[in-house]
Amino acid sequence: MRTYSKLSGSKLSGFMVAVALVATACGSSDDGSASDAAGATSAVGSAANAAFNDADVTFAQGMIPHHEQAVEMAEIALDPTVGASPQVRGLATRIKTAQDPEIQLMSGWLKAWGRPMQMDMSSDEMESMEGMMSAADMASLGGAQGSSFDAMWSQMMIEHHQGAIAMAKTLKAEGSDPAVAKLADAIITAQQAEIDEMNNLPKG
Repeated sequence: MRTYSKLSGSKLSGFMVAVALVATACGSSDDGSASDAAGATSAVGSAANAAFNDADVTFAQGMIPHHEQAVEMAEIALDPTVGASPQVRGLATRIKTAQDPEIQLMSGWLKAWGRPMQMDMSSDEMESMEGMMSAADMASLGGAQGSSFDAMWSQMMIEHHQGAIAMAKTLKAEGSDPAVAKLADAIITAQQAEIDEMNNLPKG
């Protein structure tokens, strides 16, 4: 069975700790939301240090590992041995392209704010967060192929997106930094478009 997780052992523990804060991933669709998501970093710009609050920090600390898991799921889909459909591969490519710059953006915010990249959470708390996939989920995905892979990947990514949307809405209600709010808006728009796209993919 293929093993994809780069976050095994002690690295996995650190990843799970950070992931416990949030729900899930981000990307875009062929109708133009791909460009919107990929350009979110330049559109959002730099967060103003004086404007942030604890909700902004929690959002960034949680969404970074959340995005990292979405990128990992995208990389699994792009492995030619899984036999993903062209539609899934195209969507996975766009997700990976959109997520990486946003990870760098949020990492820069946390550094500028003088806050750690992770928060200390238990593995049980991590597994209870909406949208995040467990290590067992990721292992199952890595072992799927063809139409079964497409169905599993789409279901998992939809859940991931729904979690990210919930997290972004929480930030909109509780955050104070306008730049972080703009990123949250971009995530809500792009991920809802991708949910619609995945719901229209061929089933099995």
